Amino acid sequence: MSDSSTPDSYRVTADELRQFIERFERLEAEKKDIADQQKEVMAEAKGRGYDTKVMRKVIALRKRDADDIAEEEAVLEMYKSALGMG
Repeated sequence: MSDSSTPDSYRVTADELRQFIERFERLEAEKKDIADQQKEVMAEAKGRGYDTKVMRKVIALRKRDADDIAEEEAVLEMYKSALGMG
């Protein structure tokens, strides 16, 4: 199929599609850069003696609702008590 037989609407759609794909690919690259930076932060924290596993748990907790956390902790304590763990 030659360019002269390609409808204009198809060419515009193809250009727009290419722009969406390229934007997405740029965001993917940025996301990878951010993930690499996060790894560097954790490596630095670990080098300073911090427990990065616990840090990740704290980060996850900070994202959650306080009531949700309290309810989960109450259930956890009940289960530990039932098993003689606390």
